[in-house]
Amino acid sequence: MNENDKLFLKRINDYANKTLYDIDPQKTPVSAQLERLKPIMANLAEEESVSLEDIFIRYMDLASEAAVEREKDFQEGLVCDN
Repeated sequence: MNENDKLFLKRINDYANKTLYDIDPQKTPVSAQLERLKPIMANLAEEESVSLEDIFIRYMDLASEAAVEREKDFQEGLVCDN
């Protein structure tokens, strides 16, 4: 993930932390969560002159990549501790 991708993901995650703080992600449908993220995604789409769908796809890809990296770091931490 390059620096541009990290900044992109950080902007959405920072926004999510402000707007999704009051929901239980396990009980709230993903569609409802994404609806709350729509304003920041629409801003990014306008800034980058791409469709909202392109922003959504990029976000989902980067969020998945970040989750894999966190899991890898976690697993490596377990190996080092043993």
